[in-house]
Amino acid sequence: MAALDALSIGILLGALLVLAGIMSSLVAMRFGAPLLLVFLIVGMLAGEEGLGGIKFDDVRTTYVVGSIALALILFDGGLRTRFATFRSVLGPAVTLATAGVLVTAAVTAPVAKYLLAMSWTEALLVGAVVASTDAAAVFFLLHARGLRLRPRVGATLEVESGSNDPFAVLLTLLLVGFLTVGDRSWQHVLAVLAEQALVGTIIGVLGGRAIVVVLNRLGLAQGLHAPFVATSALVIFGLASALHASGFLAVYLAGLVVGNRPTRAHNTVVVFLDAVTWLAQIVMFVLLGLLVWPGRLVETILPALAVAAALMFIARPAAVFLCLAPFRFAWREKAFISWVGLRGAVGIFLASIPLLVGLPHAHVYFDIAFVAVLTSLLIQGWTIAAAARRLHIALPRHDPLPRRVELDLPGQLEQEIVGYPVSANSPYLKRGLLPSWARPTLVVREQKILSPLESQPVRPGDYVYVLAPPEKAQALDRFFVDMPPPAAPDPRLLGDFFVSGDVTLGALADIYGLSIAPDAAEMSLADHFADEIKRRPKQGDIVPLGPIALVAHRVTGGRVASIGLRLAEDDAPATLAAKLKKAARDLWSRLG
Repeated sequence: MAALDALSIGILLGALLVLAGIMSSLVAMRFGAPLLLVFLIVGMLAGEEGLGGIKFDDVRTTYVVGSIALALILFDGGLRTRFATFRSVLGPAVTLATAGVLVTAAVTAPVAKYLLAMSWTEALLVGAVVASTDAAAVFFLLHARGLRLRPRVGATLEVESGSNDPFAVLLTLLLVGFLTVGDRSWQHVLAVLAEQALVGTIIGVLGGRAIVVVLNRLGLAQGLHAPFVATSALVIFGLASALHASGFLAVYLAGLVVGNRPTRAHNTVVVFLDAVTWLAQIVMFVLLGLLVWPGRLVETILPALAVAAALMFIARPAAVFLCLAPFRFAWREKAFISWVGLRGAVGIFLASIPLLVGLPHAHVYFDIAFVAVLTSLLIQGWTIAAAARRLHIALPRHDPLPRRVELDLPGQLEQEIVGYPVSANSPYLKRGLLPSWARPTLVVREQKILSPLESQPVRPGDYVYVLAPPEKAQALDRFFVDMPPPAAPDPRLLGDFFVSGDVTLGALADIYGLSIAPDAAEMSLADHFADEIKRRPKQGDIVPLGPIALVAHRVTGGRVASIGLRLAEDDAPATLAAKLKKAARDLWSRLG
């Protein structure tokens, strides 16, 4: 009976932990630092040297759980990355994800070598363990702070943080293999590494296509699509690993393939993976916390803090500025990308590999990774929003995303129904803005279903359901966001969305449903700006265009290179003071 009681208590505590994870998602987006740190601390407190007194040293179980969690996280990251985004920043992001990891490890290694009296290979292993950024940590904090980054910066961070984990895993395994089998040459190890990457790429692409075929051609029962995709991702990871290929690279590429093909139940799969990856990370952080011995950390705390400082202030900036030198990034953008090199669970997970294979002083790698991750999340995590605003990388507005509902339409894959609540300050309600590829189908008002014609005019509090292509559904968020006008727009970051000055008026009209004269459709926005301003443009100049306003964001050589788009101001200011302020602002703009 005692054994049954212990089992029941274990089930109760496990269920309470999962329940706490589910409830924590309600406050996760309002918390300053990642809530996953709380579960890491819970694991530490429950450990042998904590209040719980639980003796846990099962590195193999931790590695298995961490592998499953990381595989699902990488698949989910690939699933959310659009090929268009991937291609637009392929050069800088992939350079950061490969050469950037190598440079970070190489610059960090001397600190570990001289402070911990390690060999160069062991010191490189320390650098490799902490070299990769954590996609979950980066984008959790960006979303929690309501930051909207410049498109190129956001896309670079997204692709880099999602794709550098497989390379960091490969590099870590390479160095561990070199330490455990010392008679192998570097050429042999590099050849094995290349083979693992190649086979992993083939398995990932073929596995992703197989998932797409099954989803679209086999009639799975309702509700089984999402579990099928998650299980298939683990099958791809396991198959690649069993064939001594890179399972992490394979599962990321599989997600990339599935996410960029039209499939059934796409939204259901995304929502399901959101929940699964969140809970998987919680379990992984608790187990990693159980492996930490706070008493042992005291022995290596100073060298570990030195490694963490070198990583944040020297290695990561050196890697970013070096790797992005061939690409046209401003120094502010490079500085921000350097500071957003957040470390997360991946580093601690990689540090468990030396423990698993029994390397000498393996606990040192684990302790250094733990301190580096904790320091990064606390220091960089708390200051990420301030850095974005001080470097002028993000708009200083907090526009909460609307609650979107997506419904699949049986029998076809080209369209789905997307629903939104209509807020009083949304662009859709204020200006009637809606892309040309989105078509309203029905409106729900006071529990009554109305056709678009019957519902005119749409009111705040209505629910609008729109027919749109699945791959463009997320782009509709900006039209239904609750977006009150700012009291004074930031002159350095004007506009709600950014486009190149080379975009034509016709292309902009197609996206935002504007009325443009046929003979002006091929004119670029920069040329239209020059015609309207009648002088050399400067940053902050405004040109109205129907229900939106064009704002000069970046001017190069007397020509507008980047243009911000925002809702035009209301035609009639409410008060006399507002009217005088608007008139003075317009006069100053014309005289400037």
